[in-house]
Amino acid sequence: MASSLGTGALAFREARTGVLQQSQDSVINRFRTSVDAVAPYIPIAPNQADLQSAVDQVLYANRSSGWRIMATYGGHRAYAPSAGFVEPSPEMLRSVRDRRVAVFQRMNVDGRPRLVVGMPVTYTWGEGLETRLSGLVMYLEVPQTTEEGYVEAMVHGIERATLMALCLAVVLALLAASGVLRPVRALRRATRRMAAGHLDVRLDVTGSDELADLSQSFNETAAELERTVRELRRLEAQGRRFVADVSHELRTPLAAMSAVTDVLDLEGEGETGEALRLISEGTNRLSGLVNDLMEISRFDAGAVELNRDEIDLAESVRRTVASRWRQEQVETRLPGPGELRARVDPRRLDVVTANLIGNALRHGEPPVRLTMGVRVDGAGMAWAVIEVTDNGPGIAEEAMPHIFERFYKASTSRARSESSGLGLAITAENVRLHGGRIRAANLPRGGAVFTVELPLHRDDTDTEADGSAR
Repeated sequence: MASSLGTGALAFREARTGVLQQSQDSVINRFRTSVDAVAPYIPIAPNQADLQSAVDQVLYANRSSGWRIMATYGGHRAYAPSAGFVEPSPEMLRSVRDRRVAVFQRMNVDGRPRLVVGMPVTYTWGEGLETRLSGLVMYLEVPQTTEEGYVEAMVHGIERATLMALCLAVVLALLAASGVLRPVRALRRATRRMAAGHLDVRLDVTGSDELADLSQSFNETAAELERTVRELRRLEAQGRRFVADVSHELRTPLAAMSAVTDVLDLEGEGETGEALRLISEGTNRLSGLVNDLMEISRFDAGAVELNRDEIDLAESVRRTVASRWRQEQVETRLPGPGELRARVDPRRLDVVTANLIGNALRHGEPPVRLTMGVRVDGAGMAWAVIEVTDNGPGIAEEAMPHIFERFYKASTSRARSESSGLGLAITAENVRLHGGRIRAANLPRGGAVFTVELPLHRDDTDTEADGSAR
């Protein structure tokens, strides 16, 4: 399109220049011929009558051309026909006085184009035939309406031709763009489908240009990605099945070993009793690890179901704390009886509470504090908020993004601790299963804080409170 417009503008400029230049040259040549014809009969120092006779003769020779003639010599001026000649510009008057050739100027008078030509009359002097200015200047004013008509006709013709060329260029550009953009749009749709998980998407490859090569490369990449993901899923499923099978197979003998060590603990004394106690502790830790692995396997397999029941959250948390720790180990600040009720899975709420408090006791410093309250967000949604804090050194910044990952331990010095590295991961899974949120942070005064938010329906509580649990 730009080339069509540029070509039209260039053609118009060149054609207009050619028409005006040809007309101008023709007029100047005729005017020079007419002046040369009367110049020999003009006295060296002409008076007003001589000037008038000269302009009348020039006009008579070109009476059908619409010319206006003016002659100047000193203070005399003569016009033909009558006065009304367009006054030349000061620049043109100075140029005519100083030069021996014709000078022209295009002007616009009352909206009509005019050409003004100034031609000095010269004579030869002496034996060397030196050319000198006589002081007599003949001026011509001629309308250029005909030439302007030619230019307007050319403008209309060029406009029509440019418009046709522009339309053709637009059609060709749309066809070309459609041919180029069609495979690009197909590639975009295929990429979006792949991002949505449809790894079997493929493109139709046609032609042998760069877009065809791109489509072929996309198909090869998609095929390799599909194969890799299929293999990874197979290995992942195999790994989950292996963990589940091993955990299941270990559970029965571990249960038997735990029962036997419990009995032997009651009867053992001295060194034998100490050895039996160590075996019992190891067996219990191994049994806990197996139970955690089986729980993780159920989450991975999507086999976990919530057994919801409407319970008093504060009373459930209070029982969890009382059954596992002494009163001086954990400080609690809970709502009164019946103030905060919700439909949750009691067993999984017990796991969440026990894991958070156990983690704080293992890796922080007492006292460990547990608080519970209700928070209403900007959307009007009510949340039960449980916070567990400790007075320990807090969580290292580099460990913060990984704190809920499986088997992650923030310090290598704790690699052989009682913690399996699965407690917080199981806690996070149980919270998400309830549609809740969990996060970890460090307190400004020191220590870590774990916050659990469980969604409440409006009929889950008798009263709603703004603000945090703290």
